[in-house]
Amino acid sequence: MSNNSLLRPSTFLLTGMPGMEGGNMWIAVPFCSMYVISILGNSMILLVIKADHSLHKPMYLFLSMLAATELGVSLSTLPTVLSVLLFDSREIEMNACLAQMFFIHCFSIMDSGVLWAMAFDRFVAIYNPLQYASVLTNPRIGLIGLGLVVRSIGLLVPLPILLIRLPFCRSRVLAHSFCLHPNLIQLPCADVQVNSMYGLFVLLVTFGLDLLFIVLSYVVIIKTVLSIASKEERLKALNTCVSHICAVLIYYIPMIGLSLVHRFGKHASPVIHFLMANIYLLVPPVLNPVIYSMKTKQIRRGICKLL
Repeated sequence: MSNNSLLRPSTFLLTGMPGMEGGNMWIAVPFCSMYVISILGNSMILLVIKADHSLHKPMYLFLSMLAATELGVSLSTLPTVLSVLLFDSREIEMNACLAQMFFIHCFSIMDSGVLWAMAFDRFVAIYNPLQYASVLTNPRIGLIGLGLVVRSIGLLVPLPILLIRLPFCRSRVLAHSFCLHPNLIQLPCADVQVNSMYGLFVLLVTFGLDLLFIVLSYVVIIKTVLSIASKEERLKALNTCVSHICAVLIYYIPMIGLSLVHRFGKHASPVIHFLMANIYLLVPPVLNPVIYSMKTKQIRRGICKLL
């Protein structure tokens, strides 16, 4: 038997709320509530858009993609979070951990890509409204969605492959109640420079480029809106972007904060790591359905019809 197989753990240990191991049930109640809101809210948006053919337009098709990816993020973390908080079951097999890591990051990257696609949708609608229908046709929207899926899977396949070859002789305890790549690469007792550099590369070519394109889209949108003579028309144009701007802020601010904590806050309190990771993965799927339901009359009307 090789040394690597002797040093490779069969299981990792997940972590609940640091310092409150005896009171996990009190933490489980708000977490369960957030998961219920996230799953029901995003499922409702998908059902509304599917049922109402008048909503089969680019803006709402991209919104359905956002709801699907956020549903994927919630369902990827749900099993281990609830097993830790409700049943104090902390062990997770290595293969299951790597699979969870893959799906969490995969859906997160898709989420980021959909936010960029939604920014492009607003850019075309405001900058060149006459060409909107001819530019964003349903086949092109389908290709954009397929491209985002292929990009996410293609970039993330090497992550578990690179990790599974490493010897783990340090602590088996993870910093969260789910598996994340920045946490896992801190555990091997080998050179993880390749893993770290590839992880940084994936971060830059996905979240980094998506955020750059979103910012550039809004620079052009703002310049276009300011050139509109009528104040009412300016406000109407900007109002169509409010929900998307909120979605971008509640997604990227926690994501940037979590990345900074993982890379530069190794000596920060474990509570900070716990809160940042859970805010990043739970808050956007919970708030986005609420925001779009409140700000979008057609979605609100569709939900009322379903209920």
